[in-house]
Amino acid sequence: MSAPAPTPEEAAAEADALKRAGAVLTIDLAAIVENWRTLSALAAPAECAAVVKADAYGLGIDRVAPALWRAGALTFFVAHLNEGIRLRALLPDAVIYVLNGLMPGTGPAFAAAKLRPVLGSVPEIAEWSEFCRATGKPLPAALHVDTGMERLGLSLDDAVRLSDSRRLLGFEPSLLMSHLACADTPGHPLTGRQLSLFTDIARRFPGIPASLANSAGTLSGRDFRFDLVRPGIFLYGGIAVANVPPLRPVVRLDARILQVREVERGATVGYGAAQRVKRASRIATVSIGYADGLFRAAGSTDAKAGAEAVVAGRRCPLVGRVSMDLATIDVTSLPEPAVERGAMATFLGEGIGVDDLAARAGTIGYEVLTSLGGRYLRRYVGG
Repeated sequence: MSAPAPTPEEAAAEADALKRAGAVLTIDLAAIVENWRTLSALAAPAECAAVVKADAYGLGIDRVAPALWRAGALTFFVAHLNEGIRLRALLPDAVIYVLNGLMPGTGPAFAAAKLRPVLGSVPEIAEWSEFCRATGKPLPAALHVDTGMERLGLSLDDAVRLSDSRRLLGFEPSLLMSHLACADTPGHPLTGRQLSLFTDIARRFPGIPASLANSAGTLSGRDFRFDLVRPGIFLYGGIAVANVPPLRPVVRLDARILQVREVERGATVGYGAAQRVKRASRIATVSIGYADGLFRAAGSTDAKAGAEAVVAGRRCPLVGRVSMDLATIDVTSLPEPAVERGAMATFLGEGIGVDDLAARAGTIGYEVLTSLGGRYLRRYVGG
């Protein structure tokens, strides 16, 4: 269901906000929903959950999670307890798992918000069991087994011992899970090893739903999907692995051109004189910088090309360093009337995806999304 059309007053307020905005971030909720439905159909008969940690990967959990719930998502994953409490206020009936587990003394907060901790250590399991026994309620929780990430999770030996004594637990194990380390690298030998180890462990916990696949793992084959898949980056338009099913881009980022200036051949642009122009140039200065999530590393120097932006339908390269509030673009190739003060330059959208920008900054699409700053005018469409 699409959002209702804005009232004349709302439309006027948005137009006024747009005039004041240095940059605009547009988030397509309908695209997120369609991406979830695509993955859900691919994963069936496994359930398709939604990972909405880090404020739905920077895009706004208060708008993203309800849209996914309305689309049919029933199970959600966050990282922190406070994220879970916030999500519970939005989705009273959803199943919500907290990936970072049980902090000491937080059992009452989990119970009050009907959240499920992901337990990945013997002390966590002991504390949750003791809390559940003390309250007389065998509350649900996930068990996390480390199969090769070497980060969070029970050791294989601890998991085997737990499987032999699970009837003594004071709580209900509602999910058995592990996390793939290299599924976004096709053919990596660790992925097959993790699948084998997790399959063996899952056999020791009959009757408990199992989950191994993240976004990339969902594409790795039926054997990886088990009972529940946990896509994250694919929902938000990032591409964690090649040959993905057709997924829609989700974000568009437009920044206002503040000034266009003529620069003589041989002049340097920006801090540190990091790039010298090789011809007489026209340089557009744009209202976006690293404080907004356009990484400093996305800038250009004499030694390397940086990111690009689309101006008047044509890709134009960044020139010089990205500063806190500003970036500079070479618009020399455009006819002068096409670039003027107040026009927009597109940094995401018009064929530039989050992974394209990430590659130019030497990082990953996850970091691009989660670093999008708070100064943008945020517009939500669809959903």
